[in-house]
Amino acid sequence: MCRRLRQTHYNGEIRILTFVYAKLGFLSIGKLHRSTKVRFINHHFSGYFITVSVRHRRSISTIKFQLTGSFHHFLFSYRNQRSKHLISIIKQAKMQAGEGALSVMGGQPMDLSYSSHQNMMSSGGPNPNGKQRTSSLLSPIMLLTGHQSAVYTMKFNPAGTVIASGSHDREIFLWHVTGECKNFMVLKGHKNAVLDLQWTGDGSQIISASPDTTLRAWDVETGKQIKKMADHSSFVNSCSPSRRGPPLVVSGSDDGTAKLWDLRQRGAIQTFPDKYQITAVAFSDASDKIYSGGISNVVKVWDLRRNEVTMTLEGHQNMITGMQLSPDGSYLLTNGMDCTLRIWDMRPYAPQNRCVKIMEGHQHNVEQNLLKCSWSPDGSKVTAGSSDRMVYIWDTTSRRILYKLPGHTGSVNECVFHPTEPIIGSCSSDKQIYLGEI
Repeated sequence: MCRRLRQTHYNGEIRILTFVYAKLGFLSIGKLHRSTKVRFINHHFSGYFITVSVRHRRSISTIKFQLTGSFHHFLFSYRNQRSKHLISIIKQAKMQAGEGALSVMGGQPMDLSYSSHQNMMSSGGPNPNGKQRTSSLLSPIMLLTGHQSAVYTMKFNPAGTVIASGSHDREIFLWHVTGECKNFMVLKGHKNAVLDLQWTGDGSQIISASPDTTLRAWDVETGKQIKKMADHSSFVNSCSPSRRGPPLVVSGSDDGTAKLWDLRQRGAIQTFPDKYQITAVAFSDASDKIYSGGISNVVKVWDLRRNEVTMTLEGHQNMITGMQLSPDGSYLLTNGMDCTLRIWDMRPYAPQNRCVKIMEGHQHNVEQNLLKCSWSPDGSKVTAGSSDRMVYIWDTTSRRILYKLPGHTGSVNECVFHPTEPIIGSCSSDKQIYLGEI
């Protein structure tokens, strides 16, 4: 987790900079020492602890840092009470650390406190401030590696015990959320990248979409492909299962159509033609409507009974790359290449301007990846992928960025919330998946 500690010189001053590279966060302690009388002796990494020894005049002090239960909480402890100068430096560092470190943007600064070594707690228990680990993850940050190419999509199953991830390597990996987060199954069959995947409502099946022009349904118990849907004539970009009622799936493709599938029947049961490529689709809460978006920059609402567009939502200035319905079914979240997230009020008799919230901060770039977006289980937060390698989380009420989490070295293609615990998952073009507490 920790990679380097370096010593730099500025105008004759020695400043010791301690960097902690956590896989879902780059945590920087910042400037600790400005005095030419302070000398760096050594450092030691052990688990979640970083111990730095420094000499000031004839006094040697050890400063110990601990990564605790979330991305932005640290504990400072120090030894050797005789060195008042070092104590004051630590106090200054406590005040300054939030400036250069990963913190809750727009919220409270990093919580920094110091205590004796004897009172230092392990990462799994409460620290002297009463803060505790907030999830069942083995550690606050977990790294999942195994894919051989960019990871485009990931989802937690409804129970929150398994993660499914789809990659450019044409494979779908299943991972345990608990313990070491080991990969326990690989689903093979697609002839091209896996661009999107979804769990069915009961968690027994996975639906996947691929540029090989097919959707496929997989049995999670056996790992076998149970259905292949091949009516599209071009890349299939997105898929979405119905929340209730019959086992229906909607898909969106570069052939300019959205298609409706019944998993009990052969072939598409309904086709919704558009002039342009469709890159994102979703079902309404009652499963009587579908939403589609693409390079036309608008969201179209299709009535399944009448097989026609009943509403058009305009606002995005560029292609729509992802969409998801809120947990209560009242709002639709869309991600656009105009670098905005928009929340649309989909309730009946809503005002004519249904765009109620616009959130900004994340980036899209020339790669034009189909960056997804997602709601938290309670609907209070949203998250989205970003080409600037950051994980963004917004508060839906205030529209502020709550977290901006670095760590990935490639475009973050999808971020998802755990269904029951305060865990965020992200997948990236750097072939890696991260899970972390928030």
